[in-house]
Amino acid sequence: MIFRRLKDLREDHDLKQAYLAKLLDVSQRSYSAYETGDRLLSIQSLMILADYYNVSIDYIVGRTDDPTPYPKKNAKKNAKKN
Repeated sequence: MIFRRLKDLREDHDLKQAYLAKLLDVSQRSYSAYETGDRLLSIQSLMILADYYNVSIDYIVGRTDDPTPYPKKNAKKNAKKN
């Protein structure tokens, strides 16, 4: 699976692959492989990038054209309900 939006988002923010690789704690080569689809991103990495760019994971993976992130749940509030 090629995540074209990874490259688009990176370029729109004038970032280098090396910077995002450091953010994800991977090598630049690994990050490059994410952009080309030679390597799959972990859910944790997708979450980090979605938070960083303030977009939804669905937007990153191409399931929607709406970049608006979903509202975050309040972990403390949800823990009290359970």
